[in-house]
Amino acid sequence: MSKKIPKILITGATGQVGGKALNYLLLQKDIEVIAAVRTQAKATVFHDKGIATVILDFDDDSTHLGAFEGIDRLFMMTGYTVDMLLQSKVLLDNARRSGIKHVVHLGACGPDDTTVGHWAWHQLVERYIEWGGFSFTHLRPQDFMQNLLSYGNKKAIIDGVINAYVDRASLSWVDVDDLAQVAALALAYPEKHAGKTYRLGYDAKTFDELAALMTAIIGKPFRYEALSPEIFLQAMQDSGAEMTYMGCVYNHWKRHAAGTIPNANETFDNFFEITGKKPTKWADFIQKHQAELDY
Repeated sequence: MSKKIPKILITGATGQVGGKALNYLLLQKDIEVIAAVRTQAKATVFHDKGIATVILDFDDDSTHLGAFEGIDRLFMMTGYTVDMLLQSKVLLDNARRSGIKHVVHLGACGPDDTTVGHWAWHQLVERYIEWGGFSFTHLRPQDFMQNLLSYGNKKAIIDGVINAYVDRASLSWVDVDDLAQVAALALAYPEKHAGKTYRLGYDAKTFDELAALMTAIIGKPFRYEALSPEIFLQAMQDSGAEMTYMGCVYNHWKRHAAGTIPNANETFDNFFEITGKKPTKWADFIQKHQAELDY
């Protein structure tokens, strides 16, 4: 009797984290990886690479059971709106009905007692995963290093000027490549990572320190100019963003700037235990992305 090959479904497969996690999983043996897409048009890029797809729309629960048929493990990430709460509940209810066993959830930073709004929402989703009886791995990444390459589909650094809304706060950072690698391992080896909550942040820096490091490595001047969180709030309102979620983001920028989020620059030493490798530090990241950061 042949051994059943586990099937892993990746939501957010067209995004940074989901896409990178999928690519890491393709390097693993004896698993089948499937990309969830919202439309057939988005499936083309995966089909060109020989990767199977299913149609899955978080907002259309009629797509869920078909997408989940035969799936054993799920990588779950949601959009950045308050709708994530209902989307997650319905998706998980249908995942349970479909017999999915292991869920790896991409959440947000913070300890269990966080009072940051949107971080807390992700923790409520974590609890619902546990309540549903799934085997689980919770991922709580700190700030993404890639946000200094682009943020909101725009280049983040213009002519060496870095803008952020956190005044002189020191933050903890993680390379999305490292996050995706942890996600892939948790999906490939659930027996090793089940029941774990991984907080992922490996280098703490202020934006002034980042500007100095970029200057030294790239050899051109970089500088940090802090912006008021009010500018972020106005930009989100002007863009028509969903303000329940973005209001939480605005409040957390204000709290970072005021230094009232405890241990915002906390780093962790779990990466080698999880992956057998050292995590990316800022000097590594800047050198790796020197061409993108140069101007």
